[in-house]
Amino acid sequence: MVNLRASRLNPKKRYLQVALNSTLEEARKIISELPISDRIIVEAGTPLIKRYGQDGIRQIRDWYEEHLTGVARGSQEVSREAVLRALFSGTKGTTSRSALALAGSDAPFPYIVADLKTMDRGETEVMIAKEGGASAAVALGDAPIETLNSFIEHCEANGLDSMIDMMNVEFPLGVLRQLKKVPTVVILHRGVDEEKFNREKQIPLHEIRRIKGNFNIMISIAGGDTLREVQRSIFNDADIVVVWKSVYESSAETIHLVEGFLKEIK
Repeated sequence: MVNLRASRLNPKKRYLQVALNSTLEEARKIISELPISDRIIVEAGTPLIKRYGQDGIRQIRDWYEEHLTGVARGSQEVSREAVLRALFSGTKGTTSRSALALAGSDAPFPYIVADLKTMDRGETEVMIAKEGGASAAVALGDAPIETLNSFIEHCEANGLDSMIDMMNVEFPLGVLRQLKKVPTVVILHRGVDEEKFNREKQIPLHEIRRIKGNFNIMISIAGGDTLREVQRSIFNDADIVVVWKSVYESSAETIHLVEGFLKEIK
């Protein structure tokens, strides 16, 4: 059984994960246009992390926090404690939306996924995600079981949610049964190249019920960007739906596009 008590993900809610895979400039533009919602997760995608490293994760975290809280940091770094003091120093008996978000209430909070696609050195890569300000990190289900056990253990020890990406894994349930502890989230994933060069390749939605029938765990679906694919994922009991291409290619209409997706995942 997965322990979600320490996670900011609510297993009773469904989430839309917006993956940022391009440049930081494009990421900032997309973040600034996102609707304010406690059901939107932002992902620092693998290409972006490879380009900018830990600083890229941190920058996305800062921008999304600013966007949700309305706190302008300016050019100086402001500590979390200082922000809270400033927000709570107003009129007695009132609490701003920003303070609620930073204090960890049900208000929107900047949840950031670092898609590291860890294959080795689980502990090291968890620390990269943590120091970058991520809320969750991703390892590949094809990694050695020893790596996955270390990854999950150190995510838990450092307050991060562990996500295992089962892209190109034929039997995800077989991997889960070998683990000492199951991760917070399992990602069922059709890769970009698979979608591009193999039109017959389907997102493995059939695995959702198989996994949930054996484990109390959240399922994320990646590799589908159309409204129809989002609908199918939710119909099949997915908890998180990841989109990137639609948002990236239609960034001028990001708000309307994401709002349309959010309606489907209610």
